Amino acid sequence: MEKHSHCQNFSSAQQAGSQRGGVSSAPPPDSRPLIGRGCYDVVGIADRNPSARPGERESGLEDASAAKATLAEVPQSLWEVRKDDELVSSSGLGTGLRQARPPGAVEGVKSEGPKLVPFFKATCVYFVLWLPSSSPSWVSALIKCLPIFCLWLFLLAHGLGFLLTHPSATRIFVGLVFSALGDAFLIWQDQGYFVHGLLMFAVTHMLYASAFGMRPLALRTGLVMAVLSGLCYALLYPGLSGAFTYLVGVYVALISFMGWRAMAGLRLVGAAWRWTELAAGSGALLFIISDLTIALNKFCFPVPYSRALIMSTYYAAQMLIALSAVESREPVEDYRLSKAN
Repeated sequence: MEKHSHCQNFSSAQQAGSQRGGVSSAPPPDSRPLIGRGCYDVVGIADRNPSARPGERESGLEDASAAKATLAEVPQSLWEVRKDDELVSSSGLGTGLRQARPPGAVEGVKSEGPKLVPFFKATCVYFVLWLPSSSPSWVSALIKCLPIFCLWLFLLAHGLGFLLTHPSATRIFVGLVFSALGDAFLIWQDQGYFVHGLLMFAVTHMLYASAFGMRPLALRTGLVMAVLSGLCYALLYPGLSGAFTYLVGVYVALISFMGWRAMAGLRLVGAAWRWTELAAGSGALLFIISDLTIALNKFCFPVPYSRALIMSTYYAAQMLIALSAVESREPVEDYRLSKAN
């Protein structure tokens, strides 16, 4: 409204001057902004028209004074906007520097990177110590779980209120808790705790899939994941026996479902997506690679450097999935509305 009134005052002043036959001698276009140029035009109309009658000259001067007073009240931001437009027009960009740009992956990593420093340090400690898996102990379990503990702290660093008001972030946090339990059980997998670790990670995948949600549905992505999971199970099936025949089948279905929901948010063509959705999809893919390596190494054939491959992809997967909770998909209010619909 303020900008509109300014323009009306200026327009009335210019019309009053033009009706009296004045000729505008505006300065060169590059010397002053467009808005200021109109003020000089109005003053010139009143000053350079000696044939006008005294009453008309006084009226013209009053209109010019009103226009100058109006222009003096123009906020500085309008002048800055004009400068931005001129700069952008000269560079050929055409859209204006003042347009908002959505945050990208670089900005997201810069803002969240410092919170991940403890995770990277804990991961380095694990690979540097490289405690032998043949002699499990509580120390080796602690060292293995330490990076996951740091991801707990990473999410808690965003505030307890953030977790309480974002159900998807809370589920990812709880999934990390079950992941730590699964890591601890797998330390003693040769002592009969492999099934316990398998169950803990099965709960983790259900929590992650629930956090990623069912929108958008992305049926094509789901079909591709179903075919790939079927091929993986067919590859593992000859080496399975007893309860593992069913347990591994259920686990493959769960992790494939989680991968489907994580990748469903990606839209590489025709739509914008957040960098956290890319993190979720990449994390799910790395998690599948890690667990497939475990299964191949345990049930089919020895995989060279299996432990290094398993743990590097596993830690990277958990970090990316934890990062995906930063721009959580639905606050409590939106979550309740979606449930109501």
